[in-house]
Amino acid sequence: MTDFYFVRHGQTAANAAGLKQGCINTPITYLSEKGKQQAQTLHDHFDISFADRIIASPLKRTQDTAAYLNQTAQLPISLDKRILEISYGNWDGKQNADLQRAHPEVFDPVLNDVLPSYSVLAHGETFDAVIERVAEFMQDVAGQSPAQKIIVVTHGFTIKAAVLAAMGNPPDVMVIQEPDNTTVTKITLANNNYYVKYFNRSADANF
Repeated sequence: MTDFYFVRHGQTAANAAGLKQGCINTPITYLSEKGKQQAQTLHDHFDISFADRIIASPLKRTQDTAAYLNQTAQLPISLDKRILEISYGNWDGKQNADLQRAHPEVFDPVLNDVLPSYSVLAHGETFDAVIERVAEFMQDVAGQSPAQKIIVVTHGFTIKAAVLAAMGNPPDVMVIQEPDNTTVTKITLANNNYYVKYFNRSADANF
């Protein structure tokens, strides 16, 4: 049984501005002062000393969040490209609201976020591709570490993809939204069965 604790990075300037940041790795996507405070608060409320290791996305915002979270526990950290954020292609760095006004047909009107059909217009990564690589990541890690507890510091859509993979990639992928910054989502993989223990749990919650 492998327990994955998926942590979304702290807020960035791009988050605050409502941009599609995707895989951009420039100062606008680094942790803002608020994001740093969020990461510190998560550290103060979420003692990760129970875990075996941390795996982070290679982008700076996730590595910095992992560093805050790991100040006390000092767990070994590795990076994995399979938990990178979705690439929105030509839409990376653009205002979500502007894109929604221009292309309402590829946005969910309740979540105000892209539908899978967005990828044709944006030449971006498909939802299925992200779900597939995140599922591969979980299966691979669970195969190598069948009795470990893993902290996974990653991105909003990536965590959504992990939950969708655990749900068997349901036909309606908009059934779940992306989690908030510095929240924790726990997924257990045991005997090739997934269990979503909790989703989008905030720093002051009871872990």
